[in-house]
Amino acid sequence: MIIITAPVHPVMTETFEKKGLSYQHHPSISYAELFDMIAEAKGIVVSTHIPIDRKMIDKAPKLEWIARVGSGMEHIDVAYASGKNIRCISSPEGNSTAVAEHALGLLLNLLRNINKSSKEVALGIWQREQNRGMELSGKTVGIIGYGNTGSAFAGLLASFDVSVLAYDKYRTGFDGQHVKEATLEEIISQADVISFHLPLTAETKHFANTAFFSGIKKKPVLLNTSRGKVIDTTALQTALEKGFISAAGLDVLENEDLTSYNQDQKDQLERLCAMKNVIITPHIAGYSHEAPFKMSRILLQKLGMI
Repeated sequence: MIIITAPVHPVMTETFEKKGLSYQHHPSISYAELFDMIAEAKGIVVSTHIPIDRKMIDKAPKLEWIARVGSGMEHIDVAYASGKNIRCISSPEGNSTAVAEHALGLLLNLLRNINKSSKEVALGIWQREQNRGMELSGKTVGIIGYGNTGSAFAGLLASFDVSVLAYDKYRTGFDGQHVKEATLEEIISQADVISFHLPLTAETKHFANTAFFSGIKKKPVLLNTSRGKVIDTTALQTALEKGFISAAGLDVLENEDLTSYNQDQKDQLERLCAMKNVIITPHIAGYSHEAPFKMSRILLQKLGMI
């Protein structure tokens, strides 16, 4: 039996049916509900709302694979699962284009004051000079994390006259016609734009902290379409207030459950949202209409079913 705990494209369930595989689709299943039924599962398809921890894995003696719809495996104990010969796969290739396009949209929006000036016009304010923007052409863009989404973002930037510096601690040899493999220090000192494309790990949590922001040289636009906890929100707010960075485009937050916010968190979010040089979207970068099909198909390919 296969348990699907995430929304998936029909191509996945249709393929299971063609293969004669039994499955149950419970996209709103809770941890406790999954725990009660996982003992018979051969495979599970997951997103991010349920942690697949040691307790869950130990309850699944027949489990052969865990398939993550999308990217980011921080909610799965991959090492423990692998030690039990359970294959863990994900499909970051499936929504990398969607994430890259969203990052580019945030960047162009901020550089040209699109969101800011649109809101002003809605209030009856027509200001041209005050909304004079900056061209992306001629800028240096720093990409931190050069995996699927980072490289997809660099690909979109190829049509612009920009210099792209890319840093990845675990990947090398990707110098290209318009991408230069760089050190983190080069990006911090030279970039007009810094875009994060990192997975969330113990190593990357609060990667952008007070020390990071204080070392920046050129007041760049900062983008984050990866994971919210990659950036220390308090340090980011301070960097914006002190002018260490000129603007921020965020698709993710450290805590995305706004209903759980305490008063300090509410106040902080309100301050960020009130800044005219900040745009925050609700983790929708990878949520294109095309992405579910791509992600489901890639998982099926990796499982050898198509």
